[in-house]
Amino acid sequence: MRQDRVIGMAGAGGDGIVAAGEALIHAAARQGYYAVMTKSFGSQIRGGESSCRVRLSTSPVHCSGGVLDIAVALSWDDFLKFGAELPVGGATVVVYDTASGVLPEDVPLVGVRPAEVISAPITDLAMEAAGSERAKNTVVLGMLARWLGLEAGTLLQGIRHRLERKGLEVVAAAERAFGSGLAYAAEHPLALAQTLTPPQPGAPPKILADGNTMCAAAALFAGCRFFGGYPITPSSEIMQVLSREIWKYGGALLQAEDEIAGVAAAVGASFAGSKAMTATSGPGMSLKTEILGLASIAELPLVIVNVQRGGPSTGMPTKSEQSDLFQAVFSAHGDVVRPVLAPTGVGDTFATTVEAFNLAERYQTPVIILSDQEIAQRKESLDRFEVADLRVEERQLPSAADLERYARFRLTDSGVSALSHPGLEGGTYLASGIEHLEDGSPTASGEAHLRMNEKRFRKLRPLQRRRDLFRVEGDADAPLALLSWGSTAGICREALELARADGLRAKLLIPILLFPVAEAIYREFFASVKAGLVVEQSHQGQLYRILRMYLDLPTGIRMLARSGANPFLPAEVAGRLHECAADLRQRTAPALQPQE
Repeated sequence: MRQDRVIGMAGAGGDGIVAAGEALIHAAARQGYYAVMTKSFGSQIRGGESSCRVRLSTSPVHCSGGVLDIAVALSWDDFLKFGAELPVGGATVVVYDTASGVLPEDVPLVGVRPAEVISAPITDLAMEAAGSERAKNTVVLGMLARWLGLEAGTLLQGIRHRLERKGLEVVAAAERAFGSGLAYAAEHPLALAQTLTPPQPGAPPKILADGNTMCAAAALFAGCRFFGGYPITPSSEIMQVLSREIWKYGGALLQAEDEIAGVAAAVGASFAGSKAMTATSGPGMSLKTEILGLASIAELPLVIVNVQRGGPSTGMPTKSEQSDLFQAVFSAHGDVVRPVLAPTGVGDTFATTVEAFNLAERYQTPVIILSDQEIAQRKESLDRFEVADLRVEERQLPSAADLERYARFRLTDSGVSALSHPGLEGGTYLASGIEHLEDGSPTASGEAHLRMNEKRFRKLRPLQRRRDLFRVEGDADAPLALLSWGSTAGICREALELARADGLRAKLLIPILLFPVAEAIYREFFASVKAGLVVEQSHQGQLYRILRMYLDLPTGIRMLARSGANPFLPAEVAGRLHECAADLRQRTAPALQPQE
């Protein structure tokens, strides 16, 4: 038995591939397994290919895994479109539909010889059991339940729950399809057993969530009472969840006519005294840029979620990428600095979102959360966590003394000045996008502009000392290092485990705070480092380049960067770290030789 399995499935739109994956991860979560499910689609509005990866484990996992243990192809044409997203290797069991007409010895996997290839009559079984090809996904679920050793009853319960609204006849047909898959797998056991080790006895069920839902829930917990936005893939679920829930907390939501109006309404709500938020993806961020400048000079709290996808322009709406960091940091005219945070998975999206609201309120500034499609739309089964320890902050309101002669933009040692709202007696002030004096009056004075720039930058200096916004794992004085952020950080966590198991002395730094750059924290981390990798899913290696603007990185630090839809594998990153170690040994060996 094995403690970890990765299953990948692909087919045409309508084959129910994603529904099958969701049924699988729901059942696994109820049984107490840790699990991650990612899904991927073509960019077509209707039809096209779809896929999912489901990783099941008895231990916590940080990413969707490496090479597939089981690959299911309902359509070879569609399976091959996903390329590196569904990697097949020499230990993979490949299962495909006999209806494709492909012989087992002719499967179109160039340069790969899987451990086992099974041509299964999936379409025939679906037609015989349910009278419809649409039951193919349920047949596959039955096969997987048997081969993986999952509780068939738990899977069936989930199937019934999902289909009960369609009537008893549909439920009965699905049960027959599932049973036919079970029977087929029992009659055709795998030569390379894939049975999973059961969870610990009495293991409690896990909670199951995706990153967008977790973000929306955290916003409500943090006190968000206004959302203004416009639907855009892959962030739309944030608005969808809030459209159902925010009213229960006395809040309001506006689906605006465009991206600009959405963020402008959120800035207006913040000015009026409410915690406000918007969510979008890269193209929407391009449109919101001018309004972010307004919030910056008016010093208004605002949280902006950018769920990154492949770009530029429309790019690849359904694929994950980490290529909007430059946009988040630099897309502004004038001198602007704003905090940029990035969660690393579904679980820490909650705390990261709460922190974003706290920073926005504390420093009266826009805060950008850089999520990505991988985190936002993947599902994870998680241990239940306690939110009571999370602190929720409120903005600094003017005191009675402040209101006697209220100066909204008063120059203070901290850079933060009390923020009033309409209707607060004595708190009226002029808010606009023009440079201003302490009371908000417009000015063209260069000296006043200098002082206000210093104020806006000064207030964020404490943020650069926040060690709690960085995760360090591994040997503190290690000469080898990995550095990564966002969804790629989970891959590097597992790569670090592999490298250390091989005897490498290595460590990993994961910044939750991407900007402003915490120079002292990075210098401390790199003090012992001679070689390593900055790993990120962007063509330019954007974090690596930003760090080089502020730091003298060790000479052995390299960039490992790759465009979206070409995910890294933990073993691949560990292998590249081994290469760094070999190069380091070669560079230092002459210095270790005795002198003549």
